[in-house]
Amino acid sequence: MEITANTVAIVTGGASGLGAATVKALASQGAKVSIFDMNRHLGEEISYTNQADYYDVDVSNAQAVAKAVNSVESKFKRLNVLVNCAGIGPPAKTVSRGEPHEAALFAKVIEVNLIGSFHCASNAAAAMLRSDTCTDDGERGVIINTASVAAYEGQIGQVAYAASKGGIVGMTLPMARDLSEHGVRVCTIAPGLFLTPLLESLPADAKTSLGQQVPFPARLGDPTEFAKMVCHIIDNEMLNGEIIRLDGAIRMSPR
Repeated sequence: MEITANTVAIVTGGASGLGAATVKALASQGAKVSIFDMNRHLGEEISYTNQADYYDVDVSNAQAVAKAVNSVESKFKRLNVLVNCAGIGPPAKTVSRGEPHEAALFAKVIEVNLIGSFHCASNAAAAMLRSDTCTDDGERGVIINTASVAAYEGQIGQVAYAASKGGIVGMTLPMARDLSEHGVRVCTIAPGLFLTPLLESLPADAKTSLGQQVPFPARLGDPTEFAKMVCHIIDNEMLNGEIIRLDGAIRMSPR
């Protein structure tokens, strides 16, 4: 699917980090982008500078997601692309100081990262099925989820986060198969160490040290490189049901 002025896209978590870079990349190619986020200040700032729309959406709330997706579809009469970037990752061990992992915290991470991605994908897919085809192969839409290398090499304190991202990896192929007869593709990007707001706040020497853990290139990934992969997946119709590690060949250590 070529990204044009006729492309309608939703980016969750689009107010910052990987999501914001994706919003900018899609908008720069003319796409009509809607941001789903809960950071109104940053979301409205990004939407203003990229001629995008901002929706205050908690992706773990199925009703809120359905309402927002329906609003986008009603405005543009179609939906072509969903990029799921919304996520949280509070650190917590299975047992800490003799106390078990807080059940509510574990559930919250799963609800936002995994179930939230599913809510958005399911509602977006339904809207895509109501849209006209846009390629000779009959393609209607593309769904891109964001996992993490933690899905494969979760570190100490990442038990909830790794479980949520592993779930995203696990649902990629069956979701792609579910939607294949309707002309909707599904892929997942599993990024490694990227210069997102959390890492940007670290001292320069700490960022350099983290970057040197990456085999090549020995640096932190730039969010624009994630956005480039998003655009490539959208453009390349043969990419479907695949999880792409975008990590410079890093394999995370336990700590």
